[in-house]
Amino acid sequence: MTHEAQRDFAERREAGNRAILGEGNLLLRRFFALDHDAYSEGTLSTKDKELQGLVASTVLRCNDCISYHLGQAKACGATRSEVVESLGVALVVGGSIVIPHLRHAFAVLDELWGEKGAAGGPRSDVRGDA
Repeated sequence: MTHEAQRDFAERREAGNRAILGEGNLLLRRFFALDHDAYSEGTLSTKDKELQGLVASTVLRCNDCISYHLGQAKACGATRSEVVESLGVALVVGGSIVIPHLRHAFAVLDELWGEKGAAGGPRSDVRGDA
């Protein structure tokens, strides 16, 4: 995902949210408030909650959600290693069907944190046939 693609995603997301909330429907507004509150600092840090959201989004195979939670995780100070480990959990939980979504996640990860190869060394020593 390029910087331009990330910007387009953020703009589409914001416009869509404005359209939804602009209806003034109480149920929709309450759900959005609940979602916002769920990721607020609490016993768990916001960063940990965003990483959990990333795992859930990957298992549920939602690329828009993956992009969103990666951006939020980055903003909360998550490291590349924390994100990669979280994506590993998602793979174990979700199985091989999440691999196409891992590819999306790693494209966004590389854009936000920089390519692993750029920091030195190959990404993996496994075949990655899936």
